[in-house]
Amino acid sequence: MKVISFVNMKGGVSKTTLAVNIADCLVRRHELSVLLIDTDPQFNATQCLISGENYVKRCKNGCHTILNVFDDSPRAMVGSVDGTEIQEPIKIEDIKPWAIKDRFDLIPGALELFRLDMGGGQGREVRLKRFIEHVSNEHSYDVIVIDTPPTPSAWMASALIASDYYLIPVKPEPLSATGIDLLRAVVNRVKENYALNIECAGIVLTIAEHHTIVFRDAVEFIDTNRYWKGKRYRYYLPKRTQIARMQGRQGLILDSNDIILKRSITEITKELIDRMERK
Repeated sequence: MKVISFVNMKGGVSKTTLAVNIADCLVRRHELSVLLIDTDPQFNATQCLISGENYVKRCKNGCHTILNVFDDSPRAMVGSVDGTEIQEPIKIEDIKPWAIKDRFDLIPGALELFRLDMGGGQGREVRLKRFIEHVSNEHSYDVIVIDTPPTPSAWMASALIASDYYLIPVKPEPLSATGIDLLRAVVNRVKENYALNIECAGIVLTIAEHHTIVFRDAVEFIDTNRYWKGKRYRYYLPKRTQIARMQGRQGLILDSNDIILKRSITEITKELIDRMERK
């Protein structure tokens, strides 16, 4: 089993789009069993796979979310009959993923993550790793994909702690390209603090218009950088406005009629598999 986090400190780089569609491609093109974990409090990855109505219905029926993975605090529940009762948190071994389709499961995100105190010294940052260790014994997942928030945060750190690899989506523009050096510093700090053996699975250019100067500049920057040289994927995710429209209806790239777009996500997924197998 491989665990890979999709990380970038900048929003708007199609990180979630790439994570969700690579997960889907692993299932549909390679017949692998995949668990997608949404650690972003904005839970965009969840919304790409589950309608709002379905999400609310499942939550009301007691289905678990990423909040249950991180929240280990007992809650005081006040009732009009029995008075105050202490509600114990859900045990990690009792948390169940949501089935999206055959071989594709999800731990959905939750807006309530914003209210959770993730201060140092509490141990919550390692709960995701503990959950993955448990769930991997219960389910035969081939790959676990973690979508992270676009900020250096406890949620990103917890994802890195739980991962074997991290992949960086980069929009080809000056600020995004140079920002990956800052991201590397954040990743290295987490690696050092937690003695991690996590490796970079590469850089994927996204929202790309390959005939533009900014695209060529981004390619040159990555390919000539001492650290990033050799990490850029051969294929890129092209700019398409239809992606956002499809996601609003839980449509995925492999469902589209865009041959170039479908080939791009297929080849990117193939290269990711090759890179993980070489490590």
